[in-house]
Amino acid sequence: MSGSLWLLPVALGETPWQQYLPAATRDAACRLTHFVAENAKSARAELKRIAHPTPLRELAIEQLPKSPSVADIERLLAPLHSGHDLGLMSEAGCPAVADPGALLVRRAHELDLVVRPLVGPSSLLLALMASGLDGQRFAFHGYLPAREPERSRRIVELEKESARERQTQLFIETPYRNPALLDALLLTCRPETRLCLARDLTSGTESIRTRSVAQWKSTQLPNLDKHPTVFLLLADR
Repeated sequence: MSGSLWLLPVALGETPWQQYLPAATRDAACRLTHFVAENAKSARAELKRIAHPTPLRELAIEQLPKSPSVADIERLLAPLHSGHDLGLMSEAGCPAVADPGALLVRRAHELDLVVRPLVGPSSLLLALMASGLDGQRFAFHGYLPAREPERSRRIVELEKESARERQTQLFIETPYRNPALLDALLLTCRPETRLCLARDLTSGTESIRTRSVAQWKSTQLPNLDKHPTVFLLLADR
């Protein structure tokens, strides 16, 4: 029989597992001995954090390339064909969401393999839940352009789309570029547009604040530099 592909949520920060994982999710991860991870070093740290009972050196942990080829995906899924269950882990949060692991999940479905998602932290859903913005219509756009004027043009497009569709827009940035993105948002967006900054979710330095752009301009801004942050905006019609 073929094994199952288990989708294993991991910590968003340096947090004890009891604060972000249900016991059943942790127990399922601890039964596995084969893993595919976005980053093998981070995966080992996570497995150590949840006190995996098998010595780390005895676990099979394969790293997922940033742009996996067809051959890479077939090789990484090979344990399933040998009857082993396989755990897919992201760098942070839920695998296959804003994550190259989705390609493995797609191929698993094409091969009619069993895919088992487990409960755990998703920075996108946590931010949306806590933002107070529209949770009925929303879209995640990944990373915006890193340079100007492309970045500001994209912000204008997203703001117009948000107003037209009454849709919350979610996006992220490489943490060291967060301050530049925030500056661009405050310079580009309309004063009444609501902007949520969700920083360091589930960690001891978590901060989630939603204000209008005009209000953000008149208050002290949070330090987002090198802090994982989800940005959300909702524009009025």
